[in-house]
Amino acid sequence: MKRIIGGCFVLFLFSCGSSYQIIDKPIVFNKERKNLTLKYLDEHYGLQQQEPTIVPKMIVLHWTVIPTFEASFETFNPAILPSRPDIKAASALNVSSQFMVDRDGTIYRLLPETTMARHVIGLNHCAIGVENVGGTAALPLTKKQVAANIWLVNYLSEKYDIEYLIGHYEYTNFEGHELWLEKDAGYRTVKTDPGEDFMEKVRKATLKNNFKPVPIKN
Repeated sequence: MKRIIGGCFVLFLFSCGSSYQIIDKPIVFNKERKNLTLKYLDEHYGLQQQEPTIVPKMIVLHWTVIPTFEASFETFNPAILPSRPDIKAASALNVSSQFMVDRDGTIYRLLPETTMARHVIGLNHCAIGVENVGGTAALPLTKKQVAANIWLVNYLSEKYDIEYLIGHYEYTNFEGHELWLEKDAGYRTVKTDPGEDFMEKVRKATLKNNFKPVPIKN
């Protein structure tokens, strides 16, 4: 069931006696962002496409380290990366994700699920990203975010052939894996999000999906 509330499309979904709303609040995806995304797919993955689409094979959970949804959204909204010298040399395309979960568990969809977002090196071409607002020591992720992530992972796994559920900190374990396509051997960042405790809770609650184990890093 869909409704329009405050200019946003809200999709009401029911599962196992509980309901969640997916609120469509799209970030800017204009011609400039589309072209930058297509360029990223080509230069980093060797994928020459007419449309910036992906075939989802994994879900990657993140944190924003930004205290509010509004500030997190505004960070992702521009097409051009505003800062981030650690990754700007690799592409001018701004970071983003398909979903963002606010601290009260509200789920926002920022991009269509099969549109590429820049959120995980080497794997953007096959990964749906879920950002969680917060994540600092002073502002740890909440129980409501855990519950929303569990629901969202199950929801996405029913729609797509999802093979892996990973935390952002685990992305380099896929180097050498068939899904890993990054061509720039020097393009890496060190990540700790969304924390091992958060991932353990979400994994335990989504065992029914029979995700493949994350590769062991050599």
